[in-house]
Amino acid sequence: QVQLVESGGGLVQPGGSLRLSCAASGSIFSIKAMAWYRQAPGKQRELVATITSGGSTNYADSVKGRFTISRDNAKNTVWLQMMSLKPEDTAVYYCKADIWERGFLNFRDYWGQGTQVTVSS
Repeated sequence: QVQLVESGGGLVQPGGSLRLSCAASGSIFSIKAMAWYRQAPGKQRELVATITSGGSTNYADSVKGRFTISRDNAKNTVWLQMMSLKPEDTAVYYCKADIWERGFLNFRDYWGQGTQVTVSS
């Protein structure tokens, strides 16, 4: 029932910007933390940024100062604003949300389908 749908990926030149969006829908009772991960071919999935329901954020060292995570609790949506993009930012980006689905007993993790971000000239 619960689904996370991502959008905003694409091809961008180094130094450019991109804004990813992830919207949760379905029978949602509550959403705790939300996060963005990324995975490049042959590499482990890595945590990029997290944001709590209260708005506290954390970032990987590699993206600090360049990326901004934000959310709208009323819309069940999380964004990742990416600036000064580098080729090493190229990866599939996944959103994750800790969601209590109605009818379930507790929170569990839900993942978006992934969106490709390619930084290349």
